[in-house]
Amino acid sequence: MKYYLRYGFILLIILQSCFAANSLPRITIKFDTKSGPSYHGVKILRETLVRKGYEIIFCDFSSSLESDILVTSDASALKTLEKNYPEINAAGIQTEGFRIYRPVNSRKILVAARDASGAMYGLLSLNDYMTTNSDVFDVSPIVENPHFEYRIVKFNLPWSPYRDSPATSIHLQTCRDLAFWENFLDMMAENRLNVLSLWNLHPFTYMIRPVNFPGATHLNDAELEDWKSFWKQLFRMAKDRGIQTFIVNWNIVVSPEFAKAYGAQVYNDTSQLVRKYTRECVAQTINEYEDLTGIGVTLADWMSNFEGNMSAKEREDWIEDTFVAGMKDAGRKVKFLHRSVLSGSPIEMRRVIDNAGLDEPALVEIKFNWSHGHSTPTLAITHDYHSGEVDNRFWEPLPENYRIQWMIRNEDFFILRWGHPGFIRKHIKVNSHDYVNGYFIGSEGYIPALDYSAIPGPGKAWQYGFEKQWLFYKLWGRLLYNPDTPDYVFEEAFDRKYGSGLGRYLLKAYTLASAMPLKLASYYRSTWDYTLYSEGFLAPRPSGPGTYFDGSSDFISIDELINHETLDPLMISIKDYANMLAHDNPVDGEKITPTDLADELEDNFRHSMGLVDSIRQRPMNTGSVIESELEDIITWNYLSAYFAGKLRGGLALEMFRNTGNMKYKNESVSLLQNALSDWLKVVEHTRGRYMPVPHVSISGTGDYKFFSWEYFIPQVERDIEAARNAEFIAR
Repeated sequence: MKYYLRYGFILLIILQSCFAANSLPRITIKFDTKSGPSYHGVKILRETLVRKGYEIIFCDFSSSLESDILVTSDASALKTLEKNYPEINAAGIQTEGFRIYRPVNSRKILVAARDASGAMYGLLSLNDYMTTNSDVFDVSPIVENPHFEYRIVKFNLPWSPYRDSPATSIHLQTCRDLAFWENFLDMMAENRLNVLSLWNLHPFTYMIRPVNFPGATHLNDAELEDWKSFWKQLFRMAKDRGIQTFIVNWNIVVSPEFAKAYGAQVYNDTSQLVRKYTRECVAQTINEYEDLTGIGVTLADWMSNFEGNMSAKEREDWIEDTFVAGMKDAGRKVKFLHRSVLSGSPIEMRRVIDNAGLDEPALVEIKFNWSHGHSTPTLAITHDYHSGEVDNRFWEPLPENYRIQWMIRNEDFFILRWGHPGFIRKHIKVNSHDYVNGYFIGSEGYIPALDYSAIPGPGKAWQYGFEKQWLFYKLWGRLLYNPDTPDYVFEEAFDRKYGSGLGRYLLKAYTLASAMPLKLASYYRSTWDYTLYSEGFLAPRPSGPGTYFDGSSDFISIDELINHETLDPLMISIKDYANMLAHDNPVDGEKITPTDLADELEDNFRHSMGLVDSIRQRPMNTGSVIESELEDIITWNYLSAYFAGKLRGGLALEMFRNTGNMKYKNESVSLLQNALSDWLKVVEHTRGRYMPVPHVSISGTGDYKFFSWEYFIPQVERDIEAARNAEFIAR
């Protein structure tokens, strides 16, 4: 009830202040006051207008009062509005789209939409305008419609976690705090992200006491009621911001309490008992949580995908017997998310979804370039098979009862801020197909709740991880909604934070610096989560059979870089390029050589560092906070320089091994020594700002239980010794 009381109290205070007599310019906003998303948009706009010196009056759309800003998302009202103002062109407004229209010679604004979410986005767009302008009635007409229907955040929960580690458990308290979720959902709405998907192994025993299996949960009645209150308020807050909610269960997993009470296995128990229990959990959860939008399930992991004990048909039969059957048993319809991963069968999946009788097409999530979507925009591998093979049968022929959403997993940068609008726009342009209606963004190994990496100080002006990574969410959300969103929208966001005129420098500097992890992940082919951590230049596990992996440490050694396969089909590995040079073989002009990549990284370094210098010479609003952003950019820049030097040093080393020419050996040692200097700069610009942090993707032995760039100085030095000790290999 806390959330509802706070919500009503805010409304009461606003209404009292709105009708207080004063001399400020008065604006009447007429809208559907019963609509949560419309109310949220008006509340945000009102706060900005009040700061600009306006007095605001709210009234319901049905009121006879004249309005200055009229907001409508009702179909009949929209039709009436169009009769008076044909320019509204209601046919051009799609679901979750909006039009802002200013009648000629009138100080009136019309915000027209087909639904409450569209009305909210229109109001938020008007708010964006007002943050940098003084007269709301000078706004230019605009129409925007969503490019993708689903713009989804993947959020792993720290209870019943997929991976239990200090990097997960540290978030337990924060993720039970509704104040955190209110802030997170506000961010999602602002950035047009419209689905919150919540993932853990087995969510149900934190949500219900199954009628026929009361011993399945470890919670007593009071504890369960507290959890229920939490979930209901969370789902209602999301709904009031136009955000759908999905609970995603892995698959054949039960709670330890259920296993003990009813004689079952926690994992991979395909018995009728577990089937009945899972089916009941699905139905009861849907019935008890009226604001929950959908239920999700994933293949693999505990469906014997590694041992091969279950066929693809048996896996899909289990989903049909449990999740689909439970959805049918429930008293209302919800949406269905079917994750497609290892050992998936598009044929069997189509069968189950086609027979499910869904009111709306199912969501089918496919990992784009496995766990490292921040790589090349070219779809090179997926997670549907151990080989990474791309199976076109998931979308050929065009499915009737589901659509694909690309999962852009981020297992590559958790500490440093990131932002590259050009990459996102290109990704959307290349991968928008008639069978795709959305994207997921999110991590398995990182929860953007408590920010536990930054050392407290005057430069730390944020509490939560997502607040530090604000640019990441703004770029992905706004561009998934409208890929044509111009750069000035993001530049103005910087201007509001740090001072007018800084935005264009900051966005460009970030773009150049943020290419580094994309280039490494495109060059160094990786598959599952632990096979690459670009931010740390780590590859703690081999990415597949036959992959060169020396196992010397979690760090990408010089020989691992030389011998590793590339992900982007246009990139040439060091080993292959050195062999081409040794034999005078021509290089396809479209291919990217290690030298080409090093040139690009060095150009990015120089240009971005120049922009940082320009920024520091201009007046800034909050020096200590912007310094934190600038230091992240600089850190990425030195990682770019390090990567470039290592590419050049690796090529020289391989050329020596191929030819025996000592000039290449000496060149390699010199280049790797310079790369060490760049790595020490990375350490210099992170030491004192970031503490060693628990990290799920490294080996968990010795010093590597925690991550810090400083820990890997010996491995950088080891590359130099490898070059010094190299020998000519007659081939």
